[in-house]
Amino acid sequence: MEYIYAGMLLHKAGQPVNEENVKKVLTAAGVNADGSRIKSLVSALHGINIDEAIKNASSLQATSAQPANAQVQEKKEEKKEEKKPAEEAAQGLGLLFG
Repeated sequence: MEYIYAGMLLHKAGQPVNEENVKKVLTAAGVNADGSRIKSLVSALHGINIDEAIKNASSLQATSAQPANAQVQEKKEEKKEEKKPAEEAAQGLGLLFG
């Protein structure tokens, strides 16, 4: 991940995402930079619109979070429904001893 972060940092700073700059960022961060991984990153990013890729990743993350949020909401509703019979039973017992 630190290799990707280095590339994103360079892009955000307006610097070219090349092998030399990625290595400098990683070294400054205390990471033992692997030359082959740097080359792979730089070649993978060649010709990619990084801003567009970030926007697409953000929209994908938002859409994948929506079903998860819906599932959480459904579970909350199920728990509320489960509590209703228990509350009714407690009220009935209260009438017996009340």
